Amino acid sequence: MVLKMNFFKDLKNENSGQGAAEYILLFGGVIVIAIAALLIYRSYFEGSTANINASDDVGNIRQAMNFT
Repeated sequence: MVLKMNFFKDLKNENSGQGAAEYILLFGGVIVIAIAALLIYRSYFEGSTANINASDDVGNIRQAMNFT
């Protein structure tokens, strides 16, 4: 019985894998928040009549910077 009590005391004080588990939970939380944000804002991008094109946007910004 003494052996079991010592094992449980040692197990209670053990924290060698705690850091990795916290990083996994943090990363999972970030993924859940990102997916929720994409689902919420999907309607803004689908219903938009504006043409979203990154290369055109960069070109427009460069032109605007050259005119000033």
